[in-house]
Amino acid sequence: MTKIIFIALFLFSLGNTAVFAQTETEAVLVATDTLKSNDIDPLTPAKAAFYSAILPGLGQAYNKKYWKIPLVYGALGTSIYFYIDNNKKYNQYRDAYKSRLEGLVTDDLAFLDNNRLIAGQKFYQRNRDLSALVTLAFYALNILDANVDAALIQFNVDENLSVRPVLYPNDVTFKTNVGLTFNYTF
Repeated sequence: MTKIIFIALFLFSLGNTAVFAQTETEAVLVATDTLKSNDIDPLTPAKAAFYSAILPGLGQAYNKKYWKIPLVYGALGTSIYFYIDNNKKYNQYRDAYKSRLEGLVTDDLAFLDNNRLIAGQKFYQRNRDLSALVTLAFYALNILDANVDAALIQFNVDENLSVRPVLYPNDVTFKTNVGLTFNYTF
């Protein structure tokens, strides 16, 4: 009987003790935006193109693609060098032909006849004109690259949007299949 009284007192004291292990706090639920908002400036491509048009390579610096600046100046510098070199040789052949028509023979191209001097003029004039077109093409490509690069910088390219190769078993033949999955996570 003492055991029953002892157990009853134990359960009575255990049931009446207050347990303060967890306190109730009133939680306020607030919905937070998990997407980062990117400030998109629609004039950024136009600014980059304008800067590249003023000074080649400045649009690439505006886009923070500094490694492209030596490529721009290398391409423009090489094409300008060939323009200057071909123009110099064209003028040399033209002056030699004009002086030969006047009766003077120059020392540098004395071994060539009149037909060879005319052919040399045409050759270097053609190469000079092509070099000028290549220079203009590289200048336009510089502007276009700055514009396109500035437009593409504004696109969202993170892990939430991805295309990954996947190996998965076929349910019928139990052979491994290869495929691509397009994942977009909100």
